[in-house]
Amino acid sequence: MIVVLTLITALVGAILGSVYQLTAEPIALANAKAQEEAIREVAPQFDNNPIAESDTIISNGLEIVVYPAKLGGVATGAAVKAPTKSGFNGEIVVMVGFEKDGTIREYRVLSHGETPGLGAKMEQWFRTDKNRQSILGKNPANTDMSVTKDGGEIDAITASTITSRAFLQAIKTAYAAYMQESVDAVSGSSTQTDAISGSTTQTDAVSGSTINNNNGEEVTNE
Repeated sequence: MIVVLTLITALVGAILGSVYQLTAEPIALANAKAQEEAIREVAPQFDNNPIAESDTIISNGLEIVVYPAKLGGVATGAAVKAPTKSGFNGEIVVMVGFEKDGTIREYRVLSHGETPGLGAKMEQWFRTDKNRQSILGKNPANTDMSVTKDGGEIDAITASTITSRAFLQAIKTAYAAYMQESVDAVSGSSTQTDAISGSTTQTDAVSGSTINNNNGEEVTNE
């Protein structure tokens, strides 16, 4: 029995290893293509190679990547990939496009684990021109990119305040990284790390503010 189980385990392991080898490259290529498409969708017009010229910044264990957009060698803005681990169900990763002055041009949600029908609405909610939902055309330099319940200027997704806070924190992280890059053009400095940290804000913003109901939905405790 031990010999048989050992052989079965070895066989299954070999099969899984083979499947991984066969699928790893296509998955990596698909992810790279999706990322490139997201950059083109959110960034201002460019003729350079933002991926080749990208700069990575590490802050509080999070990897923020700035993809500069240039036209004829002149900076037009950037696309910034920024994560946050403060989502209702974990990490949210966004790609945000900024005009040269820091105005938000467009965004895409690259990945998340938020509740379908609730937090998952962020892909469209924050671009909808209704009340104070949209962040497009706004500049974090003169707009408080926090939910109105926290005294900010952006309406949270209905029944998804934690997701909304996390999403907006990712936007602010992306903005700080972009502005620091546009000033210093140097990554990894202590100034950059300080500029885009915000861990205290994230913690304070989401601590003790929600509970789950029986359906696993977000229920604000406000």
